[in-house]
Amino acid sequence: MKYFSIHIAVLFVALAAILAIASFEARGQSPRAPKAESRVKPTVLIKDGRDDSAGKGASTASAISPAAALNAVLRNDLTWTFGGKQQRGWYLYTPLISHMLNTEGDATSNGFAFALARWQEHSGLKPSGVLDEESLNAMVSEWQRRRLKNRTDAQPNQLVTAPASDFYDPERLAELRQVERETYAAYQRMVAAAIADPSLALARAAGGGLAPAEKYLKIISAFRSHEYQDQLRRQSPQAGRAGLAVNSPHFTGRALDLYVGGEPVDTKDSNRALQVQTRVYQWLVRNAERFGFRPYCYEPWHWEYVAAESREQ
Repeated sequence: MKYFSIHIAVLFVALAAILAIASFEARGQSPRAPKAESRVKPTVLIKDGRDDSAGKGASTASAISPAAALNAVLRNDLTWTFGGKQQRGWYLYTPLISHMLNTEGDATSNGFAFALARWQEHSGLKPSGVLDEESLNAMVSEWQRRRLKNRTDAQPNQLVTAPASDFYDPERLAELRQVERETYAAYQRMVAAAIADPSLALARAAGGGLAPAEKYLKIISAFRSHEYQDQLRRQSPQAGRAGLAVNSPHFTGRALDLYVGGEPVDTKDSNRALQVQTRVYQWLVRNAERFGFRPYCYEPWHWEYVAAESREQ
């Protein structure tokens, strides 16, 4: 009986060992364990212009890359029309586009394409992530819609004469330094904020405002009467519609041409390309609306005060 008990114990130990080995092997081949070929690097997803490597979301970087590649081409080569004039590419509008999409991603990046696709879907367009002519025209329409609508001429009692130190040309005549009262106050607040922003490092004059040698954000032109506008048109009959429009918002005193770099008001693509890359222009794109100003997309220097109009609606 003693030997029988020993044999039984040995059999139980052996059986336990066999079961343990079988269990171990089973765990090694469990369906829950990833197969070797499935162990790939986590997919990088684009969300709000940032990389999201958590593996959540519906669009992968590889799925949106073709859109980014096409944007790299269209940025310089897309043919479209604005104001009756043929345009080439949308690189001149990149700061405004990025601001509208709420992304800081490079215009040829996957993040930019994903942010664009979200905007397209929200705008009722095909969410391709490609900035084609249809999407670009929708953006331009939105920028134009947000401009100053009331083009009523400013009355004398609505205007103030700004000091010569606020102007790009300090010798500008007093009658050409008039600005609508509320617009000028908003302009002063905006300049003060720009000077205080360390990212711009604008020089401050002893008495406040920009230093005399600092031309950025100085006013090039503000209120322009019909008579003065007609005079400009006679002097430059071939200047085109830009700046000499028959129904110019400058008549309201609420439109300001501000110096943002390059030649002050030259519409050549090469000059506008220089202007939209300056830190001052990009600061305006991000911040001007806080002070009631919105841009005219074609002219980087042209900003219109719409806050008062918004309150009236």
